[in-house]
Amino acid sequence: MIISRTPLRISFAGGGSDLRSYYQTGYGAVVSTAINKYVYVMVNDKFDDYIRVSYSKTELAHHVDEIEHNIIRESLKMVGGVERGIDIVYMVDVLPVQYGTGLGVSSSITVGTLKALYAYKRLQVSTETIARQACEIEMDILQTPAGKQDQYCAAYGGINYIQFNADESVVVEPLEISRQTKDQMENNLMLFYTGLHQDSGTILSEQRSKTAQNLDQIGQMVGMAQSLRDDLAADRLPCLGQTLHEGWLRKRKLASSITLPFIDEQYEIALNAGATGGKLLGSGGGGFLLFYCEPEKQASVRSALSELKEMSFQLEPEGAKLVYAPE
Repeated sequence: MIISRTPLRISFAGGGSDLRSYYQTGYGAVVSTAINKYVYVMVNDKFDDYIRVSYSKTELAHHVDEIEHNIIRESLKMVGGVERGIDIVYMVDVLPVQYGTGLGVSSSITVGTLKALYAYKRLQVSTETIARQACEIEMDILQTPAGKQDQYCAAYGGINYIQFNADESVVVEPLEISRQTKDQMENNLMLFYTGLHQDSGTILSEQRSKTAQNLDQIGQMVGMAQSLRDDLAADRLPCLGQTLHEGWLRKRKLASSITLPFIDEQYEIALNAGATGGKLLGSGGGGFLLFYCEPEKQASVRSALSELKEMSFQLEPEGAKLVYAPE
């Protein structure tokens, strides 16, 4: 049996610039971090010749092409050489993938599945290869209107400045941040589930179609990612709250359904209770709200957001890895 563990992620700045419609005009850039919530993918030999895939449902297929789960199907094709007699099971630490959390679950499933399948085949591939192939599966083969940041953050882990170039190359720059600043970051960030589900495909399709009219707005968001990279490297952590707030004000203009009245209401409640900034994670429309808040104000924010479910988390320094792989 092979078991891979792949982290989910939260994005701080630059979201939307990782869409091909934008970065092919020059380059995009984000600052994001992996967190200690994971996707686990288990791969094992199966006694018979079926392919069994288990997630929220269980599939039995005679051939790879019969598999309904598009990410699993295309990951098997990408790795190649597995036609039958295999079990693939995955579990997620948070909500089912179809709920849309804004934490990059789908991309973590893709990265984690590739990681496990290559280990099952006893093939060694680089982290960059897995991230790039995950992007190829989601963006090119499945034609989802997604960007590139989730796959690279899941594969590499840690806190990174990630740049997406027009020639399709990606540069991952780990941020050199002091232990004290990382500890403060963990202590000052709060995550709340809105109870609303995202329709990321619709939102991202609209955002992609409006790229030309939003070039200046997204360019400003890329500049914010670059400034945040410098601020964090210089241990100027309080800037994070303002960056989150300014980025959210810009992001909500990129598509009509990125925010909703309930989300806006909860956001304002949190600011009035003491948070200095925040944003809705992912494409918009639902999922998790992230806030930056000094510890002495957190009880007030927690009480004010009593309608929402809080999720505690820590920063995760590692990307996709094998947690069980017998010799």
